[in-house]
Amino acid sequence: MPFVPLDDDTHGPLTIEKPWLTWALMAACFIAFWVQVALGQEGGLDLIYGLGVIPKTIVGQAVLAPQLYLVDPLVTLVTYIFLHGDLMHLAGNLLYLWVFGDNVEDAMGHWRFLVFFLLCGALSALVHVMAGPASEAPLIGASGAISGVLGAYLLLHPRAKVLIPIYF
Repeated sequence: MPFVPLDDDTHGPLTIEKPWLTWALMAACFIAFWVQVALGQEGGLDLIYGLGVIPKTIVGQAVLAPQLYLVDPLVTLVTYIFLHGDLMHLAGNLLYLWVFGDNVEDAMGHWRFLVFFLLCGALSALVHVMAGPASEAPLIGASGAISGVLGAYLLLHPRAKVLIPIYF
């Protein structure tokens, strides 16, 4: 049974006025997914290859075809975060960011949270590259960055209660 968070009990006055950055990151993921869908299957796949992390290109063992080359392979360590494989992949990542991101952003402040989020995503992609440097399959999704947010949330709120549905 998957762990599906709906809310947490850390509601109190935020030190930041609103979690703008959490909302902006969610919007960026949603917009990127909408663009993927709007491009159709072939165009969306080209976008995934152009902006996803391909380990073999990161380590310099391969070069993308010119029509797929959108950004430098090192830039894909950030761009891959905003692409997702399907609607459930997107929804799961956005749900976790919605429930936990505001608390971490509140603790860190807007700009430190942005750097933290992108750094967690980039570091998780680099671990993926180290695990399979010869891979030609693109890595996409915000799961690595979200994992960093979850880790920070656990350190900041170790006793928080998280509301999850229980099915019988």
